[in-house]
This record gives sequence, structure tokens and C-alpha cells, in this order.
Amino acid sequence: MQKLLVISDIHICQPGETIIGLDPMARFRLVLDAACTAHPDAKALILLGDLTHRGLPDEYAALATVLRDVPIPIIPMLGNHDRRAAFLAAFPDAPRTGAGHVQGMMDLPRHRVITLDSLDGPPYPAGHHMGRLCPDRRAFLSAALAGARDRTALVFVHHPPFATGIAGMDAINLADGDTFLDQLAAHGAVHLFCGHVHRTMSGSSRGVPWSMFKSPCHQGVLDFESDNSSLSVDEPGAYGLLLLHEGGVIAHSEDVGLIAQTTFSDCAPKA
Repeated sequence: MQKLLVISDIHICQPGETIIGLDPMARFRLVLDAACTAHPDAKALILLGDLTHRGLPDEYAALATVLRDVPIPIIPMLGNHDRRAAFLAAFPDAPRTGAGHVQGMMDLPRHRVITLDSLDGPPYPAGHHMGRLCPDRRAFLSAALAGARDRTALVFVHHPPFATGIAGMDAINLADGDTFLDQLAAHGAVHLFCGHVHRTMSGSSRGVPWSMFKSPCHQGVLDFESDNSSLSVDEPGAYGLLLLHEGGVIAHSEDVGLIAQTTFSDCAPKA
């Protein structure tokens, strides 16, 4: 089976800045090294948005430096913490549409990878973190799905278009998510991948199966009451591993940084 690697919500900061006391760059290096070492045969590494914490040029420059020697093709995407112009200045070869949206496609023998830009802006009002797919971006998706033909469509978008039950994050998910889900459901052979919530989850909405991944840095909290979308906890970071097979896709999430994570024991009952 062919492989894809996924890392979401990196949140690179300026030197010396931390998030809940954690260094996002150090955490990202740990997860990136683990993923690339374990799976050097992956067809691509998809960075599923929120590459930086404030969308600053220095943050993107630092990220580009770390990625320079990665031997796996990289597909970067944007999230609500990113800023399109600063990103493109540091990643001028990133796939984008004529309208400037960071979107693209990659065809594999039995799958089509479709990456979407859900960043709402410019302008970027302070405190606005909801995602949006404008008519131009939806038209791109329609053409990409139609061109997939008999391939399974693997669609990546930073903002989830469905409710997760986590109130603070559900308030800033993808606008008009039902319309987007119906567009995917009409295609049939599709699997949706999202980030944004910093938690590993899976489910289906309006007939569309979906998977979500943790961050390499700080993780979201399973809180169904609070309207605070910034609640975070220090748990091990992770990367996603997608195994592509003829009938679809298998999504794994691999935590990194656990003590003795390579020690295996037989837990079967003893005779």
C-alpha cells in the first residue's frame, strides 16, 4: 500500500515564544523526524494548516528552513492562524489557483489528493478564526472531484465542516459546512481529512467519512461546555499515516515522545 504522511497544526512561533510553555519548533522537529524516519517511502507529507501561530514572515522562514532537507515531497496548506501573502513569500512553489488560493491536486494510481484553502481573508479581523470556502474554491473542488473519475478522492481542509461536540471549536469551524459535505457526498468515493481541533477523531457527517489529527505541539481538550476555543493541554504530539489501498484508505495516528515507545511486550495470558 502507498503511504501519505499528515502533520496538522504546527503553530511555529518566533524564537523564545512558547504555547502553554511548549516550544512548537522543538515539538515539530521531534514529530517530523519520527515520521520521516519511520516512513521514508511516503508519497507526500501534507501539512494540514496552521503552519504558524501568527502568520509572520519570520515564522514561515523558520519553518521553510526546517523543511528544506526533508526528502519527501511536501504539500503545505493554510489554516486560520496563517496569512496567505507571508506564506507565499516563503513558499513560492506551493500549489495555488489563479485567484491566489493555496489549493492543489496530486494523482496516485487509485487516489486523487485534493487540498483546499479554508483561510477566510484577507482582511483578517482580530479574533476571527472561522473558515470559509468561497465560490472560486468550491468551483475548484467541483472540477477536482469530477476529474477524479474512478479514483478515491482524499480531500484535505483545515476547518471541519461538521460539529464535534466541543463547543469552543464548533463555533469557529467551516462556514456553510452542510453544503460542502453534500458536495462531497454526491461524489461518492471520498474521505475527508481535517485539523483545527488538535484532537484525534473520526466519524461521518451527511454520509461523508472523516478523520482528524492531533497537533505535534499542544492538544485540544474534550470539553463540551466551554466556549473558549483556546483550551489546550500538554499531551504527546502525533502525525497521521494514511495507507492507500484499492478500496479506499486506512488512517492511523502515531503519538511521538512517549517513554519507551519502541519497547514491545507480550500481554497475552500466561498458560
